[in-house]
Amino acid sequence: MNVKTEDFKTYNQNCDVIQLRDIGYRQELRRSFSTLEVFGIAYSIMGILPSLSSLAGTAYMAGPGGALWSWFLASIFIFSIGTSLAELASAVPTSGGLYYWTFHYAPKKYRVPISFIIGFSNTMALCCGFVSIGYANAEQIMSVVYIAKNGNLHITRGILYGIFCGCVFLQTLCTCLSSRRIALLQRVSSISHTAIVIVYFIALPIGTSRQKQHFNNGYFIFGQFNDFSDWPIGFQFVLSMTTAIYAIGAFDCCIHMSEEAKDASSSVPKGIMGSAAISIVFGFFIIICTSACMNSNILAIINTPTGFPIAQVIYDSLGKSWAVAIMTLMSICQWFIGASGLTALSRQVWAFARDDGLPFSSFFKVVNKRAHVPIRAVLFAACVALVLGCICFGGSTVSNAFFTLSVSGNYLAWGVPILLRLTTGRRNFVPGKFYLGSKLSTLNSWISCLWAGFVIVISMFPTNWNVKADTMNYTCVIFCCQLLFAFVYYYTVKYRYFQGPKSNLLMEDDGIKEVQKIEA
Repeated sequence: MNVKTEDFKTYNQNCDVIQLRDIGYRQELRRSFSTLEVFGIAYSIMGILPSLSSLAGTAYMAGPGGALWSWFLASIFIFSIGTSLAELASAVPTSGGLYYWTFHYAPKKYRVPISFIIGFSNTMALCCGFVSIGYANAEQIMSVVYIAKNGNLHITRGILYGIFCGCVFLQTLCTCLSSRRIALLQRVSSISHTAIVIVYFIALPIGTSRQKQHFNNGYFIFGQFNDFSDWPIGFQFVLSMTTAIYAIGAFDCCIHMSEEAKDASSSVPKGIMGSAAISIVFGFFIIICTSACMNSNILAIINTPTGFPIAQVIYDSLGKSWAVAIMTLMSICQWFIGASGLTALSRQVWAFARDDGLPFSSFFKVVNKRAHVPIRAVLFAACVALVLGCICFGGSTVSNAFFTLSVSGNYLAWGVPILLRLTTGRRNFVPGKFYLGSKLSTLNSWISCLWAGFVIVISMFPTNWNVKADTMNYTCVIFCCQLLFAFVYYYTVKYRYFQGPKSNLLMEDDGIKEVQKIEA
């Protein structure tokens, strides 16, 4: 590497430190993440094939055509909101981005409580998302065992929770490694996820042809719409869009890595948009490939005893050995998803603690000087996840609603700063390196706000029209209770400590060592 390249890297790192200082924080984490590794953390958490393996049942409730085109339509709007977040991340790249932006763009009178509620909502959403990833991982592992044992297996919630705890323990160990090793892990994870998709694209059609099955025709793949629920077909199509909403919902994790990214104002937007775009394209062709090779008896695929429709498709086309092998690889990739998810969650926990947004913040905001990793925040996030994981013992209805909170909570945390930037904070917005331009950016951001509101409402709907106690979607209850708790907790306790983002710069020349409140 020549001197000019080294000088350029040093210059960019100095610019990152200066920009972070201008935002109000000193550099505590090591900037080890390149653009590819920032992209890798979001791409890894999306883990498009393992994610679709978990969510395909919802997609195919509207038939193959409904699965494909609901994915396509939802992807357009998901990419829109990703673009809006990329603009905000480029303008103010900080690990606590969402609640920081909320404070920065909100009216002075209300910005502190709104910022706290968004920070709390984003933290809870990331934690619920991490728990749901872990449970999907446990279920995938058990589906492998189920296939290997020819269905001679009784899966209990206790077994699933035990596997979940084992996965979280190993992920916690990996997330406590040095910043450089965590960055390297994102490269390994990205390569693994891409490799499993390529294997799927090659092996599934070959297996289908060797089994002397006929591939499904174009009408079946692109034009056949079914309704396997008691909702009208149009609304079931809307509910099938939640497959894309769940699967392509981790691009904000790039934001939480902003203070470990090199040239953050550029690399974070690239990571957000690149991970979303590739996941959208891969997901579209995975659905086409699956629909072409699957058994035409769609209901049998949806109700597969393995619990994973794509596992049943692989089993039908490739046989038991290949199904076990591919599902094992998917389980490994799902584990990588969880490890990346815990990394992003811990950075949000650390950033929120740095601004005194959590209980015992002074303890959890400490960064390990040797590893340059907020190890205490990692351990806190893992322990909270293990506690929340116990909700599975309350039954699938309660646990599914709790996990859906990851969608509603994230979309609230994404939508509010975008809306405030368009309204009360429009004069405070100073574009960064990535910006669509005044007119296009405004139009795209309004579309993002409408989509965020739409998703929050859709996430509250039950999967069946005839609602009973065991089919009710309790997300609306849990979501409202979370917001109420955050509101009450702030006004009874946290208002004394949380005053919005605080500068932690040590201005020793002026004799000031305590943190100062950041003025927007």
